[in-house]
Amino acid sequence: MKKTALLFDLDGTLTDSQEGIVKCVVESLKPIGITADPASLLGFIGPPLTWSYPHYFGLNEEETEQAVARFQARYATVGKFENRVYAGIPETLAALCARGYRLAVATSKPDRFAKEIIAHFDLARYFEVVQGADMEEHSCKADVIRLVLADMGVSPADAVMVGDRHHDMEGAGQTGVEAVGVLWGYGDREELLTSGAAEILSTPEELLTLFP
Repeated sequence: MKKTALLFDLDGTLTDSQEGIVKCVVESLKPIGITADPASLLGFIGPPLTWSYPHYFGLNEEETEQAVARFQARYATVGKFENRVYAGIPETLAALCARGYRLAVATSKPDRFAKEIIAHFDLARYFEVVQGADMEEHSCKADVIRLVLADMGVSPADAVMVGDRHHDMEGAGQTGVEAVGVLWGYGDREELLTSGAAEILSTPEELLTLFP
């Protein structure tokens, strides 16, 4: 797979953000009388919150807006650092950079949180661009990918999107970017293949075989 730019999702791909996201969802639902089992909320990891609340709980637009606001209030102070970098990610990123690949983060997480998390875990050194959603104009994965490509001056044919959920694969497809699915996050093989993954990887180190 000959590419020059590798775009990475954040949640479920670079970091395991389960604890922070799940706790924030649980707290955000309490004011409207919904008691959520934390084990049932893994689907919130990765996709935009504005999609997840209606999809999983049937919230209307106003309820979703309020739930997102409550989520982000807790996430901004506590939840964003209830998180950990997956084993092997820093070493893999360093090796890819040494091989001359240009790396970027393309995530549906709000932009300011994405930048704070990447800096907090000392990963900024590896990425030319860290781009999240702005929740207003550019909120879907395809929009974020387009912003990254424009910022880097890279054509879709020269880029690949690496992610763990169908939103990553579909966003790549909508922008003409090839997609690579990873199994150490929160999507499974069937989800990734049916949504357009060209390759499926089981460990971060396998990226070094795919991109020599």
